[in-house]
Amino acid sequence: MARIIVDVMPKAEILDPQGKAVHGALPRLGFNSVTDVRQGKRFELEVDEVNDEVLAEIDKLAGTLLSNPVIEDYAVRVDA
Repeated sequence: MARIIVDVMPKAEILDPQGKAVHGALPRLGFNSVTDVRQGKRFELEVDEVNDEVLAEIDKLAGTLLSNPVIEDYAVRVDA
């Protein structure tokens, strides 16, 4: 078994109200060194094996189902 991680984040030019809400709460909780917060999603996918075909399928899955390509970027990586 292998694990593939798909990280999905809002594109840089897209407003992130959830990230802003977290960032606004940090000073009230005593965390003053964080200058910005962006909130995203992480998906962990288990596969039998990792090869070029599987990675291509996961990339297609990430670009169509797991993310909204209009407002989100994604990255696919194999977990060591």
